[in-house]
Amino acid sequence: MTALTLKSAGAATLRADAIVVGVAKGPKGPVVAPGAEDVDKAFDGKLGAVLETLGAVGGEGEVTKLPAPAGLKAPVVIAVGLGPSPAKDETFGTEALRRAAGVAARTLAGAKKGAFALPVAESDSGAAGDALAAVAEGALLGAYAFTAYQGGGHEKKGRNGRNDNGPKQPLAEVVLLGAKPRDKAHKAAAERATALAEEVNRARDLINTPPNDLTPAAFATLASAAAGENGIKVEVLDEKALAKGGYGGILGVGRGSENPPRLVKLAYTHPKAEKSLAYVGKGITYDSGGISLKPAGHNETMKCDMSGAAAVFAAVVTAARLGLRVNVTGWLALAENMPSGSATRPGDVLRMYSGKTVEVLNTDAEGRLVLADALTRASEEAPDAIVDVATLTGAMMLALGNRTFGIMANDDAFRTTVHEIAEEVGEASWPMPLPADLRKGMDSPTADIANMGERMGGGLVAGLFLKEFVGEGITWAHLDIAGPAYHEGAPYGYTPKGGTGSSVRTLVRLAERAASGDLA
Repeated sequence: MTALTLKSAGAATLRADAIVVGVAKGPKGPVVAPGAEDVDKAFDGKLGAVLETLGAVGGEGEVTKLPAPAGLKAPVVIAVGLGPSPAKDETFGTEALRRAAGVAARTLAGAKKGAFALPVAESDSGAAGDALAAVAEGALLGAYAFTAYQGGGHEKKGRNGRNDNGPKQPLAEVVLLGAKPRDKAHKAAAERATALAEEVNRARDLINTPPNDLTPAAFATLASAAAGENGIKVEVLDEKALAKGGYGGILGVGRGSENPPRLVKLAYTHPKAEKSLAYVGKGITYDSGGISLKPAGHNETMKCDMSGAAAVFAAVVTAARLGLRVNVTGWLALAENMPSGSATRPGDVLRMYSGKTVEVLNTDAEGRLVLADALTRASEEAPDAIVDVATLTGAMMLALGNRTFGIMANDDAFRTTVHEIAEEVGEASWPMPLPADLRKGMDSPTADIANMGERMGGGLVAGLFLKEFVGEGITWAHLDIAGPAYHEGAPYGYTPKGGTGSSVRTLVRLAERAASGDLA
């Protein structure tokens, strides 16, 4: 993991592989952002003009590399675009800082030390440490790389930490210039950013791990180990315990695989907690579609179908690491959906943990089946709110694209709160309805409900199905992260190619709000 260091000193005296500065898009050309005064001075106050000569405009995602002039210990200056320059008396938004830092950290892959001279004063939110936290988060998330299966184990380290016949390693150390190591707000912001980024990156690792190595049992083992390291109580239900308990949904999905399912409970508690949250994650470690087999071209990335469980796992561990004054329980519904002679067939009826029966019309609508059992079980503990997270439907991707997750809920105010929190932490989301008229499409002549309904509005139908299994009187929200959970394109901002860790930051901030009493 990339290390994070705070330095109050300026850029002139620090030895590093490169110094990162921010540049904004001004009305008359690029504008050097606050924090880079020492660097600009080394350019005789003409850094903005030099950047303009090189074609820089300060647009978001833009990177310009320059040889450092005399007066700087670092050999290279990297200017990253922050987007439009803020109006007078305003500061850069936290998401702009987060993305710029991410771009810079990724640009510095293979380097040992990068000095970030980005704005770390108060952000537009007005809270001390917010800008510093954003830069720290962005840098640590942007530095991420998944290299566990590359290099063949025969890497020979070359200059600057690069492998001569292997992948570039992440930037080893991020130094935040202009920060105050002894300032309580800055120190706390840095510690939170480190814990959060490390757990988001842990979720990314899980999502990127090939399904032959990350089976339900393997996931449960990893979760148990992390729980033990962080004072989290863990309970793992194997296939025998699931059968004894009547978890027909999880068993029905997993029975076609040689790798049996698991239900993992992770319980973080605080002795002074006044609120309790339950997070439920879909953990399909590989989704072939089952008997309703996915067509060619739709299987290759289905190792990511456990992204919801990875997010829940990471959020609970983060809450424990931060010592939040709230009880947070995570439920990981883990199964592998495979076709075989023992697999659930279209037309089969499953008896769920709740006692309801479900006619399975499509075995590729399996996520809602494992979530249904976990939601019922989570409801038995009567938390103040339940949030489930799942790569649930392609329909949500058609509705919202690849970068935005949908939010459904049985309480409009709670849905609005979750949406506002997601936007606050930089995770694109959108509130979606649960139209009552779509429920009729799931009526079954054989069972209490079918696992499929009308094709149009399929993401909403899935939400309505899950709602049936939430305990009466319990506030609940459903996050369909099918779009942003796995990024197949080129990296951007602090978002890598592959697993993204989508919704972890939203879940953590929700827990923080509950801990502070700022959650109705």
